[in-house]
Amino acid sequence: MNKKAIVLLSGGIDSAVTLYLAKKKGFCPTALIFDYGQRHRKEIGFARRIAGKARSPYRIIKLSFPWKGSSLLDRKMHIPKRPFNNIKKGIPSTYVPGRNLIFLSIATSFAETIKGDAIFIGAHTQDFSGYPDCRKTFFDIFKKVITKGTKDGKRIKIYTPLLNKNKKEIIKIGLRLKVPFKFTWSCYEGSRNPCDSCDSCLFRKKAFEELGVKDPYHEKS
Repeated sequence: MNKKAIVLLSGGIDSAVTLYLAKKKGFCPTALIFDYGQRHRKEIGFARRIAGKARSPYRIIKLSFPWKGSSLLDRKMHIPKRPFNNIKKGIPSTYVPGRNLIFLSIATSFAETIKGDAIFIGAHTQDFSGYPDCRKTFFDIFKKVITKGTKDGKRIKIYTPLLNKNKKEIIKIGLRLKVPFKFTWSCYEGSRNPCDSCDSCLFRKKAFEELGVKDPYHEKS
């Protein structure tokens, strides 16, 4: 493993599978975990555990969005709880303005500093139905930004291996790679147990059910 990669790791299913895919592709990944004032810090702990299980070094980057603008940042706002069939209608309040743009910019700086070859992000089809910074056009343009705006931009590639996958397909890939889903956290709430009713929980629940596989979500240790 001579190729260096930066993987954006949130502690959820998508980024965990992306980390394992980066390793499978022959990269030596370093995980970037962001502590950005999100609604709860629980996902940070799970991200650290996933990095440990993957035997990948990680760095925690602390920053803030003091202007809020998202229910993931502002506890006064309600996390959407709606029927599964209504999830794809409009941009949800969980969208954090500019988040991927900022995270990818930091990852680019880090990659250029350590002479990294790639940046991996786990955006996918069920995200870009609602989040504008998870669309293919966004990543295509950001690749050009890296090329034009950095000294070593031509070397640094952006990988979005899950972009055209849904949650069911992503979990199927993860099972094949033996991703320890027990150590992932998907819920937007930070309670002791998952709420099982936010958008993220519903996507996860439906995907495991369709695969006929038991979700170890409630078997944390």
